[in-house]
Amino acid sequence: MGKVIVVTSGKGGVGKTTSTAALGAALAQNGAKVVVVDFDVGLRNLDLVMGAERRVVYDLVNVIQGEAKLTQALIRDKRLETLFLLPASQTRDKDNLTPEGVEKVITALKNAFDWVICDSPAGIERGATLAMRHADVAIVVTNPEVSSVRDSDRIIGLLDSKTLKAENGETMEKHLLLTRYDSARAERGDMLKVDDVLEILSIPLLGIIPESMDVLRASNVGSPVTLADGRSAPAIAYFEAARRLNGEALPVVIPADKRGLFGKIFGRRAA
Repeated sequence: MGKVIVVTSGKGGVGKTTSTAALGAALAQNGAKVVVVDFDVGLRNLDLVMGAERRVVYDLVNVIQGEAKLTQALIRDKRLETLFLLPASQTRDKDNLTPEGVEKVITALKNAFDWVICDSPAGIERGATLAMRHADVAIVVTNPEVSSVRDSDRIIGLLDSKTLKAENGETMEKHLLLTRYDSARAERGDMLKVDDVLEILSIPLLGIIPESMDVLRASNVGSPVTLADGRSAPAIAYFEAARRLNGEALPVVIPADKRGLFGKIFGRRAA
């Protein structure tokens, strides 16, 4: 039985989709069978980041509505045999996602894959709550900005109240992924420091992804950054985050600058 991860945030544009793709590819590169699922019905960006936009025939809504089988909608990655994508619909809205349909799809995916990574839409509306409902683990993606951190704090409240784990009296495993971090700007006070974010959110730190053009370049060519340039600073950070998801006790390192030089080891509340 596979593990379900929801990649979520309160604010849009923080890097959920690029993080979903990068972590999915990193886990698949280690031999795991992985599927990334786009829950952002109506927008659909995960297929672009995965370089599979021209191969979409059926989508998540088609499967839920009984218009296609799950095997018809799944797209195997061209570069990794164990990485798959279940795209969202661009022509339907989130009302086409039903709790029963989502549960059926997630259950089938858990039986077929080691990791099911759900790319949630931002915010607290229907698509987001359905994406997180069946999760075993939540990755809260946050930029080091006050508005992003504040919105993520609200998402943590939803994870602790509106998931199946919460209804069953269980604790949702939650991790913080801090994206677009620039240590120089943090030292100048232009963005929050890692300590500040952890103090507010109080969840374990999965990784720190540095601000880098490598992420944008990878997305523009339709590739997760962990596949486009595995030696880049963001890719290294994602690879290490994936290892922590697998249970490795790996210290988190704060990126020192945009060129990928690494600074001090950050041990407190490391995932």
